[in-house]
Amino acid sequence: MSVEVVMPQMGESITEGTVSKWLKKVGEHVDKDEAVLEISTDKVDAEVPSPGAGVLLEIRHQEGETVEVGTVVGVIGAEGEAASENGLPRDEAPTVVAGGAAQTETETAEPKPAIPETIPSATPAPIAEAEIEVSQPETSKVVMPQMGESITEGTVSKWLKSVGDRIEKDEALLEISTDKVDAEVPSPSAGILLAINVNEGETVEVGAVLALVGTVRESRPIEKAPAEAVKASEPQHATPETMPSPVAALASATVGGHNGGRSVEDLRRTKSSPLVRNIAREHGVDIERILGSGISGRVTKNDILSFIETGAALRPEDLLIKGSPALPFVASPAQKEVLIPKTFTSTEDRVEKMSVMRKKISEHMTISRKTSAHVTSVYEIDMTHVARFRAARQSEFQAKYGTKLSFMPFIFQAVTNAIREYRIINSQVDGDQIIYKGDINLGMAVALDWGLIVPVIRNADTLTLAQLATTANDLADRARTKRLKPDEVQGGTFTITNPGVFGGLFGTPIINQPQVAILCVGTIEKRPKVMTSADGDDYIAIRQMAYFALTYDHRIVDGADAERFLALMKKLLENAEFSI
Repeated sequence: MSVEVVMPQMGESITEGTVSKWLKKVGEHVDKDEAVLEISTDKVDAEVPSPGAGVLLEIRHQEGETVEVGTVVGVIGAEGEAASENGLPRDEAPTVVAGGAAQTETETAEPKPAIPETIPSATPAPIAEAEIEVSQPETSKVVMPQMGESITEGTVSKWLKSVGDRIEKDEALLEISTDKVDAEVPSPSAGILLAINVNEGETVEVGAVLALVGTVRESRPIEKAPAEAVKASEPQHATPETMPSPVAALASATVGGHNGGRSVEDLRRTKSSPLVRNIAREHGVDIERILGSGISGRVTKNDILSFIETGAALRPEDLLIKGSPALPFVASPAQKEVLIPKTFTSTEDRVEKMSVMRKKISEHMTISRKTSAHVTSVYEIDMTHVARFRAARQSEFQAKYGTKLSFMPFIFQAVTNAIREYRIINSQVDGDQIIYKGDINLGMAVALDWGLIVPVIRNADTLTLAQLATTANDLADRARTKRLKPDEVQGGTFTITNPGVFGGLFGTPIINQPQVAILCVGTIEKRPKVMTSADGDDYIAIRQMAYFALTYDHRIVDGADAERFLALMKKLLENAEFSI
């Protein structure tokens, strides 16, 4: 019996994953729990183990494909065995018969009697030369799909089929638009389009029934009423009695495929997403002046951004907002900035597609810059006291705990103590509310060969110096070998990044949303420093010095609080009595 390899659930908020790399080929032997492929999500990369021993019979999703959690990505079984479907061998796999019941191919489905319908005609126009008749009352509902966790509604942009048209299973039936994406909606089954419930341009909630598709068989001609005889503004909503009926279906024949008397300008304005309209308002652009490349002339995000990048948005004729007094629109400083030129490639360039992790990092960083008011304060801290303590106990620590004692646990401890005094540093923003987080969960940025990941030390303020060291080293090691669990990269309340390991003096990092601050630790190196003796005499000494840069969200963190936070860290690291 074959077993299925499925896309695993990598965390509560994760609904899909991308097949990054297949570690086995079809036909190769796989041991139970042996890694068979690598997957990538927006939180973590991981290897997927084989649920059983055998041969990789089938790969159903190729590298680069993104699928929902629970989707079967591969099949493992005995050599020569056929891959299974729904847990059964292929020769016993269920097939869908009339009425939606599942049968194996060895069973015989009882045919359901056809329900004939008499179609009155008014100046009839035949549907090409096809002869169709509804063969059973079962229908399939076409619903507004869920296009993302935060998307609750969508707009019907264009019907690609009219009532009475034949449709193949998975054939594009209509186009929809949300504030995030444009997409085609495929037909859930083959048949004819029986009813259209939502007009073009209408916005409905996710899950709303957009149309009905019924199964058909060749029989006798059905004639369609002419478009003029149908009232387009009243789409026919199906009832159990009318669902299979071509009469009810044809009554809405002209709902799809028309613009309801609206002009192209109206369509462009009403069909552009809220995001596009917001961009237009910010840049003083009249959407009607842009030739849309989207559905029914709809202006897409790419259209308006390209329009702005060309400088067209700054022409005098575009600096007037339609409907406003005839006064020149004053361009914002952002509009006056030098536009970024388009990129061009040559034969010597190497073009590489972004990985899933890189795209997510790109999106996360861009969103953070647009969300928080970033300000950075820098302190120079004398780490000589820490360096001496560390050097004196390094061998003992290594022998006792089996791992090295770096500078970072000392910094973690100083951060948690400073956060206790200044809780605003450990907060989050929710609209016009400030959430002071009860737990102190430290995120530590770990550089990988293929990107960056931030595992989290939970309840760091409750851990000893030794526990902080062992936990941090364990997380870093497992991050580099793709063995982190999803919950180990979530829930951070404050992040620390350490470019100093590469020699950097200091940096101004981007805040890890939804946090409000991030600490950047520069390289710890020997530098000359002016010191003062107990007698008040100045002298120059060689000290272990480092720059600490705190980037914070100036919407809620004042400069004074950031300075006090760093000052307390400086005091603790330079003078505190440490214990392992």
